[in-house]
Amino acid sequence: MNQLFAQFAVSTLMVLLCVAIHGLGLFSLSRVLRTEAAIERLRHIRALSPRGAGFTLLIVLAMFMLHGFEIWAFALVYWALGAVSGLEGALYFSTISYSTVGYNDTHILTQWRLLGAFESILGVFLLGWSTAFFFRMLGRIEAH
Repeated sequence: MNQLFAQFAVSTLMVLLCVAIHGLGLFSLSRVLRTEAAIERLRHIRALSPRGAGFTLLIVLAMFMLHGFEIWAFALVYWALGAVSGLEGALYFSTISYSTVGYNDTHILTQWRLLGAFESILGVFLLGWSTAFFFRMLGRIEAH
């Protein structure tokens, strides 16, 4: 029973941390893209121009970085807890859990597998949040 509470406690802390990272990251990216100068530039970018492609690439890379931080945060927790052997194994397990690919839980100790399930649920939400943000930002480019 104590292990169950430990899993819930660590999972809750990780969810709060990752939601904070993601929210602050998207908020910061949005602020950068919503300055008066940026808004004016966006009005004159054609979607299929090199500048439009650059704008899209910037957003994708920034969001990829955010997801990377969150995946690494979980990987470091798995590694620190000894839930997954080795840093590479922890990173692999975190990546497949976060992305919801989730091949199986043979990579994680049974007493920590609930943490992996929480990461998968969180991954669905954060990937969805990023997708909504991405389309909202792309909507700012003129479609000519």
